[in-house]
Amino acid sequence: MNRPHPDSPLELPAGDRAKSPVTGYTRAHWEAAADGLLKAAWQWATPGSAMLDLPGRPSASGVRSDGLEGYARTFLAAAFRVAGAGGKDPHGWLERYADGLAAGTRTPGRDDAESWPLIRDHTVFGQPMVESASVAIGLRLTRPWLWDRLEPAVQDRAEEWLRGALRHTPAANNWYLFPYSVAGFLESVGRGDAETARARERARDLMEVWYRGQGWYADGDGRAFDHYNGWALHLYPVLDAHLSGDAEFAAHYGARLSEHLESFGLLFGGDGAPIHFGRSLTYRFAAGAAVGLGALTGHTPLTPGTSRRVISGALRYFLDRGATGTDGLLSLGWHGPHEATLQPYSGPASPYWASKAFVSLLAPEDHPLWTATEEPAPSEGPDRVLALPAPGLLVQSTRADGIVRLHNHGSDHVRPHEGESAAQDDPLYSRQAYSTVTGPTARANAADNHLAVVVGGTRSRRRAIRPLGAGGGDGWGWAASWHRPVFASGAVTEPGLRVESVTVVRGRYELRVHRVLGAPPGARVEETGWATGPGSEVTSALYGLHGWESRDEIRAPQGTAYTPWAVLPRLSAGAEGTVVLVALASLTAEPGAAALDAVVSGVNVDGDTVEVCWAEDAATTRIAFGPVTVTHG
Repeated sequence: MNRPHPDSPLELPAGDRAKSPVTGYTRAHWEAAADGLLKAAWQWATPGSAMLDLPGRPSASGVRSDGLEGYARTFLAAAFRVAGAGGKDPHGWLERYADGLAAGTRTPGRDDAESWPLIRDHTVFGQPMVESASVAIGLRLTRPWLWDRLEPAVQDRAEEWLRGALRHTPAANNWYLFPYSVAGFLESVGRGDAETARARERARDLMEVWYRGQGWYADGDGRAFDHYNGWALHLYPVLDAHLSGDAEFAAHYGARLSEHLESFGLLFGGDGAPIHFGRSLTYRFAAGAAVGLGALTGHTPLTPGTSRRVISGALRYFLDRGATGTDGLLSLGWHGPHEATLQPYSGPASPYWASKAFVSLLAPEDHPLWTATEEPAPSEGPDRVLALPAPGLLVQSTRADGIVRLHNHGSDHVRPHEGESAAQDDPLYSRQAYSTVTGPTARANAADNHLAVVVGGTRSRRRAIRPLGAGGGDGWGWAASWHRPVFASGAVTEPGLRVESVTVVRGRYELRVHRVLGAPPGARVEETGWATGPGSEVTSALYGLHGWESRDEIRAPQGTAYTPWAVLPRLSAGAEGTVVLVALASLTAEPGAAALDAVVSGVNVDGDTVEVCWAEDAATTRIAFGPVTVTHG
């Protein structure tokens, strides 16, 4: 046996480099990881097993909800583990969860050591609705060995508690899939009715509204495109169709999952890391759930060997980097604890939504997911550029260093009914670019990968992002958007102020072009690059090509999820009225990478048109504003 990290008590089998030449991980490693995580978490169970009161910062929902969360989210891991083994349960996990179900539903809502909180509307401490889906899926997966053996009275109590999810209002996003999953379980055990049918129909109707194409769902009525696509919006309906055997819905939702994986499969670096972007990143290797589900159901463009490379790479990435501490518990953070990664709804048991990755264990031992030899991940192949007009994203990967970068011109966290406020700036959505080796700087620090208009000493923020298109060709791609700069002090906005931004990528290079309109007298503009740590193997560079007057470096003392403190390059210039700005950026771990000053041989800016000539092959990139068009050749 071996330990994935010197401080971790998890014990895993020796690596198998014949079957898994890159990660060494096999199905046995996944089973051992699940068992190790469960063993550590169950040390914190209440006497009746209804709650797992893990230590740490409580969530905004309170400690009772957090205790239920500990039960429900670890139940998912146990259910995938036991169901995937055909009911074999050598550690007796299901007996513990059966006891907890009986205790938690005996007097729900009572203020005692075991009673689960009632499920209410999302506005009234609604977190139990989230956890109801994990309980329902766990019961559905383990029905022959748990549910069918419960006393009828316990079954009735569990049903009554679960129906709270059908009778209350979810948050206006992926939460509608929680009552959907509850209803699916109740129908699977012969307890369906008009109430369950309504919950499922409502969720399906919303899924059609939120589907925006190219395999991507918005998480609600806005433009939030993030990891919730994989670990929620695809996972719940595809898994439900798989368990029910509904061929029609399996084909419908499965086709979307397969298309999603065409792009999402590229968002894992050569080191196994998922792209560091969007909320709830403390769920860590849950990012691989959609990849494993695609392999399980056959709805994937990835080969079995590539799928295992991606999911095992993500699992190993975090276990090797201290995701579990000396107590074996998943911490609130990324590698280890990291406060800036968290949202107020995250509590001590929140990281255990990582359990969703263990959906891969539903594939039996003889499934190609486990028997095929590992193949390279998409990011380990040739350099790739992939433009995604539907979500407004641009993906850039480089084989030499295994880094994947995501340029964001379409995903924000602003709901349609909300105004734009700099006070609600979210670094996990508002930045121009994200990667698998860097994280955004904290809200209180200088913003990385950001174009700021500085008015009266106050730097603007980017909130709602309006896409202007995306496209590309062989070895290059582009994406564009515009935003209205907002300010935390002084006027909320400046009249007529607008920033239009275009990113063009090829190889490791990022051409960043901005047109600022309506800059007031005395304003300045600043562009920052990638945030990296001192002595890092990763190098961040930023070079002004047109319109910029000076360059310096600034510090981010709170660092990122990858480094305790960080530095980032910055360009700055005065601005008034309309200005066009052109810069070249790079993030690389390639040894001896050439400086940026010789990459471009010429820049011509004529009004609202920019032409850039590349030194290597004399190719010309032409960008025109109003409307935005981009050509390259």
